Amino acid sequence: MVTGSCLQSEAAFGRSGHGVVAAFDPPEAILSEPSLISIVDDDQSFGDSMRRLLKSLDYAVAVFPSGAQFLASPQLAGTACLVADIHMPEMTGVELYNHLIQRGHAIPTILITAYPDDRLRERMLKLGVECYLHKPLVEAALMDCLRSAVARGKAFHGAR
Repeated sequence: MVTGSCLQSEAAFGRSGHGVVAAFDPPEAILSEPSLISIVDDDQSFGDSMRRLLKSLDYAVAVFPSGAQFLASPQLAGTACLVADIHMPEMTGVELYNHLIQRGHAIPTILITAYPDDRLRERMLKLGVECYLHKPLVEAALMDCLRSAVARGKAFHGAR
């Protein structure tokens, strides 16, 4: 299935689980200075795993347990890419994305879920979400999505 600019197969992502699965060697460094990736997920162990992975790839990372905390943070303005879990209490990843768009914050967003829904995936990709990924994440697919999203995020921040 094609999700945003990321090609992925159903078998590659599975239907449940947490963490990031390495597909092959880490990708080459593509950025001259660290871009801020903000992670919003109520699962602390997943957030910690993503923080370690992304820092090892020279990204700056901020992790938030809720959409409300991300929206109230000073990191909102500098975020080049948002990675948000779809299923969270209080504010879902979908609601967070819609809130950002309505407020003029067109942050390139990667939605992640342990409970994939093809109709939701189609709807969110049509609304402009960069990628829709299933947990457990395959590192190569995540890196492809991040490269694309960060490039768009840098272009957006440069155009301001």
